[in-house]
Amino acid sequence: MSAANLLNPPNREEMIQGEIGSLLWSFDSVQLDKYQHIAVEKSRLHIPLLFGYDVIHGFRTVFPVPIAMAGSWDPQVPERAQAFAAPEARASGINWTFGPMVDIARDARWGRIVEGAGQDPYLGAAMARAQVRGFQGAELGSPDHVLATVKHFAAEGGRDYDSVYLPETSLRNVYLPPFKAAVDAGVGSLMSAYMDLNDGPSSGNRWLLHDVLRADWSFQGFVVTDALTTNDLIIHGFAKDESDAAYRALTAGVSVDMASRILSAQLPALVQSGKISVAQIDDAARPVLAVKIRMGLFEHPYTDLSKTSAVLSDPATRNYARIAAQRSMVLLRNENHTLPLSKKISSIALIGPLANDGIDLDGGWGVGGETPAVTVEEGLRKKLPNAAIVSARGGEIRRTIPSRFDDLFPSTKKGPPLTAEENSKEIADAVALAQKSEMSVLVLGETANTSGEYASRSTLELPGRQEELLEKIVALGKPVTLVIVSGRPLNISWASAHVPAIVMAWQPGSEAGNAIADILFGDAVPGGKLPVSWPRNAGQEPLYYSHNVTQYPESDPTYRSRYWEGPSTPLYPFGYGLSYTTFSVTDLRLSKTELTAGDHWKPQR
Repeated sequence: MSAANLLNPPNREEMIQGEIGSLLWSFDSVQLDKYQHIAVEKSRLHIPLLFGYDVIHGFRTVFPVPIAMAGSWDPQVPERAQAFAAPEARASGINWTFGPMVDIARDARWGRIVEGAGQDPYLGAAMARAQVRGFQGAELGSPDHVLATVKHFAAEGGRDYDSVYLPETSLRNVYLPPFKAAVDAGVGSLMSAYMDLNDGPSSGNRWLLHDVLRADWSFQGFVVTDALTTNDLIIHGFAKDESDAAYRALTAGVSVDMASRILSAQLPALVQSGKISVAQIDDAARPVLAVKIRMGLFEHPYTDLSKTSAVLSDPATRNYARIAAQRSMVLLRNENHTLPLSKKISSIALIGPLANDGIDLDGGWGVGGETPAVTVEEGLRKKLPNAAIVSARGGEIRRTIPSRFDDLFPSTKKGPPLTAEENSKEIADAVALAQKSEMSVLVLGETANTSGEYASRSTLELPGRQEELLEKIVALGKPVTLVIVSGRPLNISWASAHVPAIVMAWQPGSEAGNAIADILFGDAVPGGKLPVSWPRNAGQEPLYYSHNVTQYPESDPTYRSRYWEGPSTPLYPFGYGLSYTTFSVTDLRLSKTELTAGDHWKPQR
């Protein structure tokens, strides 16, 4: 019932007494193995522990962020990526991951758009099924796989932890289908969300956690709260104190209390008072035990540490990280067939704050990786060993308000901020390099800690002075290719009118630099399509294609725009993506020119 964590670690006696059922957020395989030996050999009931970690898009090897893999529009891409991530995690002692995140995201200002599959429930459901299969294998308990957790149930989006008001029709038709797909695929656990839904906190919402999840969908796994969410029931004003919070969470359908330990602290007194029965506690504990049995943890609770190094260094995993990154990238613009670039280029100015930053190319939640990603400079140098490649940062990207994760993940922390004068000098130096080179490749976008959790934005402009840098280099009149590294669409309206070649690389993971070079020079063909509508600016958000038709629809011949100062259409629509391949469909005929309900048609040759 209780999930301990590194911030509130268990002691040996708690484990011997059986008060801890899982341990979270550690990937110290030796320490985890010691904890498992204590639980299995010393505790009264000898029940093995679950070890949970955020294996979101890779472990030691980092794959593209989830929204990028959704951009492949091929469920095999995330399924294979998670099938490679699972044995890396399992070999390191992790047997439970907090993914996939399947929240529908219709607003690019929300930082956590990067963790999901975008705006469409059909695409989202396909990616949800694929990731569950990748993590868990053909069935829960498959060797070298992990327990998956579908999250955040349900309808989180817009801003982190914000309240959501939705009619049931929208819930059923748009926001719940990816969760249902994960349940149908056999996901073993589900995470209740931080936010409240229609004035009821999700972790105390019996309609969600019982009526929908158990009664309607026949979910057989267990519900775990998001971190400290049982305590949040008090913050919401939904529970008056910890005792009341424990009562409301348990009776709503929660089995595991992540990190707050309120259930384990309060349930004995609630049973003694008669508010909670032992049978209710058994009902909550039963699916957790069932999952541990199905995973084979009672027969094989320990990690074979002698195999860890070999699993973590398997070259096949790294090779697929490169393929997944290639498959995920979206070619947004390619005027006059600018791309692919010629390998006979003599000199390239590689410019931008993300061109040489391997940590940010990995994206958020890639915290299991011990080495940064291949940088774009490294990738270009391998691709063009004889070319003169010079690089410049051209200014920095820095959050105005630091992330709460910066202290937990020091690799994302930056040094002292540059002064305005220092930023200006870096921009001037970058422009000078571009002036001396045959062409420029600009790598602009967002750092890992400026998209993701704690990273919602009020604007979608390129952070820092990147727009200024871009416009000054384009003004030189020399060839320019723009590569965007980001976890969300950004405002590139100016670039889309002035830069002939634009590639959305997302945050590509460990093989970032190699995959970007492959795309730029034609050794891989871009085939990604946008899983979101790309806005012209933040004022258009939320922006999505599947809205109800209403007064003065876009299909009206006289339609102009919803705004008086510019178009209301997206800069690039959902599903958009170019390729180096050209093709045409000709002489297409239909078997019928009109259809009625129940009719079918097929193309005729």
